[in-house]
Amino acid sequence: MRTPAATLRGIRYPEAYHGDGVRSGFFEGWYNKLVSADRSQRWAVIPGIFRGLATGDDGTNEDTPRDEAFVQVLDGLTGRSWYHRFPVEEFRASDRRFEVQVGGNHFSAEGVTLDLPQLKGRIDYATPMVPWPVTAREPGIMGWYGLVPLMECFHGIVSFGHELRGTIDVEGVATSFDEGRGYIEKDWGKAFPAGYVWMASNHIDTTTGDGAASLNPDASLIASVAIIPWLRGSFRGSIIGFRHGGRLHKWTTYKRSTERSLTIDDSHVRWSVSGPDGVLDLTAERVRGGLLHAPLRTAMHQRVEETLDARIQFRHTDHHGRVLIEGVGECAGLEVFGDTERLLAL
Repeated sequence: MRTPAATLRGIRYPEAYHGDGVRSGFFEGWYNKLVSADRSQRWAVIPGIFRGLATGDDGTNEDTPRDEAFVQVLDGLTGRSWYHRFPVEEFRASDRRFEVQVGGNHFSAEGVTLDLPQLKGRIDYATPMVPWPVTAREPGIMGWYGLVPLMECFHGIVSFGHELRGTIDVEGVATSFDEGRGYIEKDWGKAFPAGYVWMASNHIDTTTGDGAASLNPDASLIASVAIIPWLRGSFRGSIIGFRHGGRLHKWTTYKRSTERSLTIDDSHVRWSVSGPDGVLDLTAERVRGGLLHAPLRTAMHQRVEETLDARIQFRHTDHHGRVLIEGVGECAGLEVFGDTERLLAL
C-alpha cells in the first residue's frame, strides 16, 4: 500500500513511478514514440510493470495472476508487434523523475537505450521534453480527477514532443533518427477502461490558403474519451490537449467542455467538442494496426489494436468562427477498444 507521502509525490511527478509499496492490482507503462525525420521509421516502445490481483479478488474466476515487467514494441508502419517479458526484479524506476529501466533497456529525460531483438542502440533527445503543466489545482492532464485515489486508470503526458538524435540498429540495419521526433505519455492504475478511444499526433501538417501543407514542429494533439467508473455508476469522460500557437488549448470533462457529437464506425472516428478554447472538430481514419497487451486486473492480455499510421483531420475555430489552425495529424497513434456501444450511450 502506498504511503501518503508517496501519493503526494505521485501527484507532483506524474511522469515518475507510482507503484512503490503496491504489491497487487497495479500496472504502469510509459509509451515512447520514435519517428525518423523522413517518417519511414515509426516505432512505439513501451516499458512497464504489471502486478495482478490474486484469483477472485475482483469477483471473477480469472487465471492465476502474473507479475511481470515488460517492454512492448510496435512497428507502426507494418503493424507487427512484440511483447518481451522480464522478471519484476529487472524493473527499476524513480518515483521523482522519468527514469525507467527494464533489463538492458533504459528510458529517461535525456534519451533511450534499447537492447531488444528488434531495436538496439541509443537515441538522445536533442531538445527538452515538453510535459503537460502540473499545478496545485490541475496536476497534469487529468485535472482534479488526478487527486482522486480510487480512479481506475490515470494518464500523464511526459512530453508533447522533442527532437531525436542518434543511430540505432533496426532489425540489424543501422538507421538514423537524427532530426526525428519523439513523444511520451503514460498510464497507471488498476486496469484500462472497459471502452475508450485514444488518438495522438505530433506530426501536425497545417493547411495554408492554397491547400498546401507544412509541418508545424511545435504542435501536438492528444485526445481520449473513455468509460470512467464513478461511485456506483460510470460516465463518459474526455481529455483533449492541442498544443499550438504558443499555448496549450484544452477540452476536458473537468473544464466542463461540451461534446457536440461523437460517432464511431468501421472507417472513422468523428468527434466535435466545444469549450472555453473554442470548437475542435476531429476526424480520425481507422487503419489496421498491431495488437498490444493491456492490463485486465489479473493478466496482460493481447487485445488492443494500435497503429502509428492513422491520419487525423482537425479544425480549431474560436467562438466567432475564425479558424485558428486546420490540417492533418500524420503518423498518428489510434486505438478504439472495448464496449464502444456503451461508451456512446453514456
